[in-house]
Amino acid sequence: MYTIGFCFCFFLVTGLPIDGDDTDHIQWIFERASERAESYGIQGVTYRLTQGVIKRIIPAVASTNAVIAAACVNEVFKCATQCYTPMNNYMVFNDVNGVYSYTFAAERNSRCLVCSQQPRTLNFTTDAQLRQLIDHLQQDPTLQMKNPSLTTMIGGKNKTLYMTNIPSIEQATRPNLSKTLQDLGLEDGCEVVCADITNPSAMRFILHFTNIIITRKRKLEAGEEIIESRKRVLLLSETL
Repeated sequence: MYTIGFCFCFFLVTGLPIDGDDTDHIQWIFERASERAESYGIQGVTYRLTQGVIKRIIPAVASTNAVIAAACVNEVFKCATQCYTPMNNYMVFNDVNGVYSYTFAAERNSRCLVCSQQPRTLNFTTDAQLRQLIDHLQQDPTLQMKNPSLTTMIGGKNKTLYMTNIPSIEQATRPNLSKTLQDLGLEDGCEVVCADITNPSAMRFILHFTNIIITRKRKLEAGEEIIESRKRVLLLSETL
């Protein structure tokens, strides 16, 4: 192993990159290690040992079986004596710095992009262009889409807003990129379906227009102020 390590250090000193999956690199180091082993009478240098040293492969079959057996016995002891809460569904074992293990329940993410069908919310203004919505889908760190295709329902009919995978449809829907969401007929609360190669199934989004929400809020606040002023007038008239 020291012979293999000597050749490995030669690679590091020279600054040459080592690829543990490249058979040419492993073969070269094995041949140099074999030459040095023959010169110094070192036994046991093999191609498999060379690959294990370079890729830092540690034979862990026996130790892994021992850890699993100990964990199973520990769980049986907890179930038999009811001395502690048994493991739920996941265990992590780490022996880098000492021995440490912990358990936790691997729960389902309600917003998982793969298995969840729960629609997500998109907040835009009515004057935002379709191109801005697509840019958001591509730049959002939780989505990171490549070439999303968008469809929606308007007046009970399916409408393609933009599609990238079919050239003829892409060319026909390309003018929609510069149109505003309001010009495309989209309304507050409508559903937009997005298909992309990054997701195995189409994703659903609920579109909310923030400027409409603000306008509604202002109207509600104005209505509340009118009600309060009327109450003051009534109270004043009663006192007089």
